Amino acid sequence: MSFIALGINHKSAPVELREKVAFSPDSLMHALQSCPLKTQAEEVVILSTCNRTELYANFDSDRNDAGANKYIDSLIAWLADFHQVPTELITQHAYVEEDQKAMAHLMSVACGLDSLIVGEPQILGQVKQAFSEAKNAGQIKTSMERLFDATFNVAKRVRTETEIGENAVSVAFAAVQLSKQIFAKLSHANVLLIGAGETIELVAKHLKDADAKHITVANRTLARAEALAGQLDGEAITISQIPQHLPNADIVISSTASSLPLIGQGMVERAIKTRKHKPILMIDLAVPRDIEAEVDLLDDVFLYTVDDLQNIVEENVANRETAAAQAQEMIAQQIKAFVEWERTHQHKDLIKLYRENSEQLKQDLLDKTLKQISEGVDANEALTSFAFKLSNALMHGPTKSLQLALKKEDESALDILSQAFGLSQPPEQKNKD
Repeated sequence: MSFIALGINHKSAPVELREKVAFSPDSLMHALQSCPLKTQAEEVVILSTCNRTELYANFDSDRNDAGANKYIDSLIAWLADFHQVPTELITQHAYVEEDQKAMAHLMSVACGLDSLIVGEPQILGQVKQAFSEAKNAGQIKTSMERLFDATFNVAKRVRTETEIGENAVSVAFAAVQLSKQIFAKLSHANVLLIGAGETIELVAKHLKDADAKHITVANRTLARAEALAGQLDGEAITISQIPQHLPNADIVISSTASSLPLIGQGMVERAIKTRKHKPILMIDLAVPRDIEAEVDLLDDVFLYTVDDLQNIVEENVANRETAAAQAQEMIAQQIKAFVEWERTHQHKDLIKLYRENSEQLKQDLLDKTLKQISEGVDANEALTSFAFKLSNALMHGPTKSLQLALKKEDESALDILSQAFGLSQPPEQKNKD
């Protein structure tokens, strides 16, 4: 099998491209069905978050560079075609890993080592969800199942046995930290949260810890907004009510799955006039973006995207270097164990195939022999012919292997073949004698 990881993330591409190749929940199932058909992948998992879009694919073939390049090209072509993005743009910004390096990348992602904020815990849940979606779509077989089980195991070890999760942070935490830098006391600020998903729930938790008291939650489904607002002693509104409430907001933090911006330049401009040009902080955590980029052109508006949080993130990276190194050691151990399992699994298939072929050979020759006897051929003659043909057929492969080992003077192979065919005593038996 050829295991390939191909992706675009916050390190390799700007937000403008990342939002174009992001998979919406509605398109994911279609993508999981389409990718194998177009690329000949045996197994595929699609991970799509606000910071990354990654394809993990297994191809059933003999490994060689030409084959690997063919499969990589097919994945790039499919991703470009699916999202109607120029292939050259994908090629320019995508990163590719193969086999064990691809496994290491997957595990690093699940452990939070490749995240915008190193060690953030959300990504593991997102990887698990991506795997679950692929499994529901029928795109998971034994090899990928075992690999992702290994990935989840090492991620759990990293989380429990290292300090990678100490003072756990996330993009949501960084957003609140930024808010605290601009507003000394969040208890005096009016906060508008747009969305009610996992990211906004995490933002809400950090806001509550930071003593924010005036919080409004806007969501397409009012019931979900009310559920979250109830935990914050806040107010719930619908997305359509944002224009009326925006003038009251000092801080706006948005993260929805909308494919189009929810807040435009005109809406914010009107809100600023109503506020009499009192500054407003807007943090857009969504990909695709919820807030039009042109909003950043307005005076008295401070607009930040997930890319702008990098400086805050870097302060946390230094404190996690030791834990990250420990995590990499655990990942290396997990990959070694998986590769050993894969090799054993392949050998088991080889042994099964050998036995099946031998059994089929015996049955074919036996059927011919029985037919000959039924047609009047002397039984002794038929059985002698059967034995001769069977022994010849069974000896053909081993004989060729012995001849090759003798020609190459391969003592190790000769020892193994001798023991396998009972031509010599095993070392332990010789010692006993």
